[in-house]
Amino acid sequence: MKTTIDIPEGLLEEAMKYTGAKTKREAVVTAVERFNRLKRLEKLNARVRGQFKDFMTQADLKTMREADMPKARR
Repeated sequence: MKTTIDIPEGLLEEAMKYTGAKTKREAVVTAVERFNRLKRLEKLNARVRGQFKDFMTQADLKTMREADMPKARR
């Protein structure tokens, strides 16, 4: 889809730098894709949060890691 938009030059240059894009179009497409992915992940996280009743606790994880560690490193 062809669209004309006015993007501040500094923001676009920064987006090109962080995305590694070689063109302005590539930077905008990459930024929009990443934004959409982030929002989908946030939505999924909100739906799943708190649904793991038997999930391991921090104490369980520490105990498991210590059991896997060689005795010299403990």
